[in-house]
Amino acid sequence: MRRLKITVLATALACFATPALADGDAEKGEKVFRKCKACHAVGEDAKNKVGPQLNGIVGATVGMVEDFKYSDAFKEKSAEGMVWSEDNLDAYLKKPKDLIPGTKMTFAGLRKDDEREDVIAYLKQFE
Repeated sequence: MRRLKITVLATALACFATPALADGDAEKGEKVFRKCKACHAVGEDAKNKVGPQLNGIVGATVGMVEDFKYSDAFKEKSAEGMVWSEDNLDAYLKKPKDLIPGTKMTFAGLRKDDEREDVIAYLKQFE
């Protein structure tokens, strides 16, 4: 019984400790995504550019967009089974080279938490 109480308490605390990424505003995220459009595309006619198209990125395995040539760093993360969870996307959008050292992405990152949350909410629309 004690173990059950500890498990329930730990689960509840984990929920409160996790950032509320699902609270992003997709409409605002569309505006923030303009910073990404030079290299990435989303939507019905999205094609790879300097970076891969991002349709279906949320929940996908890293490095799985067809016909895109990924860096060795991305290939390694893909082989490890890394997934673009909301938390991983948040960390990558904050500072790409910290999450995946050796990435070809030159963008420095989005420093504001709300901008990252909004972009993730925007990307979730393109599954």
